[in-house]
Amino acid sequence: MTKAKLQAPAFTDEAAAREAMEAVLWPHGPCCPRCGSLDKIGKVTGATTRPGLYYCGSCKRQFTVTIGTIFEKSKVPLCKWWLAVHLMASSKKGVSAHQLHRLLGVAYPTAWFVEHRLREAMRTGSLAPMGGTGGTVEADETFIGRKDGSIKRRGHGHKNAVLSLVDRESGQVRSFHVDGTSAADIVPIVKANVAKETAMMTDEGGHYFTLERRILRLTRGGFH
Repeated sequence: MTKAKLQAPAFTDEAAAREAMEAVLWPHGPCCPRCGSLDKIGKVTGATTRPGLYYCGSCKRQFTVTIGTIFEKSKVPLCKWWLAVHLMASSKKGVSAHQLHRLLGVAYPTAWFVEHRLREAMRTGSLAPMGGTGGTVEADETFIGRKDGSIKRRGHGHKNAVLSLVDRESGQVRSFHVDGTSAADIVPIVKANVAKETAMMTDEGGHYFTLERRILRLTRGGFH
């Protein structure tokens, strides 16, 4: 990659990076990320106003182009994000966090964070796996309502089974209606939604023990 490309305005200047992002996300002009309106949009100006701030006359809210993106509320300058995106997208062999650390001129932990957030954004599929290295996901089932055509009786056989997965670090919750609480019902969902390196917190349900110990470290005791 030539030095001239790395010194492009969008990679060195915050205003140029913001304008480049607006051109990509708003090809037909500013669009409110909250209500989707393209009308009654005005740019907010003033000595103390945040750069790139807009006002939507439809929903009466302010917004910038980063709202709803992985760049929202990030303390890393947008121009460095923009350069990281270019480096990762144009490299045939990939870019390591150490390379980003040197090329972006940021601390290694910052480069690692930027790289992993971009990788998560580029994942295929609708939902990225929960947890990860050092993370913990809790799993448990509950029973609610009544199955169609069932007769109310003692126990939970007439109720709908719901499996919930809770990521302790992020607070993210995913719930699934399941046919039952056997290993065949539970295990495929856990494997499809939880990263392999994640520690699991479950109760003593036998269906969890069919998960490979090398993938999921089971801790008895249920939710805490």
